[in-house]
Amino acid sequence: MGPQICSRGALKLYNVGAPWEGIAIDVAGPFPESESGNKYFMVVMDYFTKWSEVFAIPNQEASTVADKLVHEVFCRFGVPLEIHSDQARNFESQIFQETCRVMGTHKTRTTSYHPQSDGMVERFNQTLKKYLAKVVERRQRDWDRHIQPFLLSYRSAVYESTSVTTAFANFGR
Repeated sequence: MGPQICSRGALKLYNVGAPWEGIAIDVAGPFPESESGNKYFMVVMDYFTKWSEVFAIPNQEASTVADKLVHEVFCRFGVPLEIHSDQARNFESQIFQETCRVMGTHKTRTTSYHPQSDGMVERFNQTLKKYLAKVVERRQRDWDRHIQPFLLSYRSAVYESTSVTTAFANFGR
């Protein structure tokens, strides 16, 4: 018997036709606990406009993540057709799955041990981490105060793949 040939899974392209139709979500950390009690940040990115939302959170529990997603993203931008995440426990939990089901959102996930299969959000996380490393104070307890200024800058820069700012793509101005 000769060598076995393994087939690879097909690459998934995220073709979306409108803002906030498909989003990616990720949690990064832990970081040194901030003065506000936060240890993680949660990133939500829209595939169409590349608009990013970042929330400093105290933990990465499914209930915390689902609550932020519903109250800070769905209530502001509407419920997406699809949410893509890695296979972290918080995203695979019953709470998160039920939140997606109740909201009518299809949940997809990256391949095991291959987080770069969602390169958009992973690149964003690395960019934010590099920025925070440059601006936080010595004790590193103020990192969460620098997220919003970073987002202002990021949203105002022209995104290479769209040739417009994420603010323009999202709001038309």
